[in-house]
Parts: sequence; structure tokens; C-alpha cells
Amino acid sequence: MKRTLYFCRACEGVITEEADAVFLWHEAGNSGPGRDVYAHREHVHRVREDETAIRLLARILVKRLTSPDATWRRNL
Repeated sequence: MKRTLYFCRACEGVITEEADAVFLWHEAGNSGPGRDVYAHREHVHRVREDETAIRLLARILVKRLTSPDATWRRNL
């Protein structure tokens, strides 16, 4: 029987007990199916999602809203 290894995102250690592995989210892969992210039950509160995509989207929206040729300015 093949055993699945789980790695904790917070401490980067191997989760030895399958019941102790808490599923957090799925990370999409660039050239494959991606992978599931897990953490130890006691480390879940220490894990934070990668906020890079949120910061990039916020910068794009601010740039569009503050540009001089924004479409919403034409209606004023």
C-alpha cells in the first residue's frame, strides 16, 4: 500500500499522523495538476496565504482609477 506524505506549510516538517493533517487549499501548477497544501492541526493558525496576487490586482485597480484618461472621469 502506497502511503501519502504530507508536509506542514508552517514548519515544513513531515506530518506523521494522517489524522493530524489539515487541508488548507490547492495550489495550481504551471505544468501539472498542482498540489494540496496541508498543515499540522496545531500550526494552522500560523499559516497565511500568499498575498502576491491580491497586491498585484490592487495596484492595477488603483492605476486604472487614478489615470487621467479613466472612463469614469468622462461621466463627471
